[in-house]
Amino acid sequence: MQSGIKKFEKWIIEFITKDPGKNPLMGWESSTDTYSEIKLEFKSKDLAIEYAKKNNIIFEIIEPKKRKISKKSYADNFIK
Repeated sequence: MQSGIKKFEKWIIEFITKDPGKNPLMGWESSTDTYSEIKLEFKSKDLAIEYAKKNNIIFEIIEPKKRKISKKSYADNFIK
């Protein structure tokens, strides 16, 4: 199966969580820092950078990896 590429045209700003901890009751990762719940989406890299600079947010850009797509057919599962 091959994944589509339709929803990869956006840039996201995610905030780094301060002091993540484990919830003693359920064992889930939790934090008192509410910034960990925020993900901001932008249409372009330039808009995301402009927003971060305007709001004095320290940022790191992680470029998407180039996808290598090879055409496959269902019959290829039985040939090898």
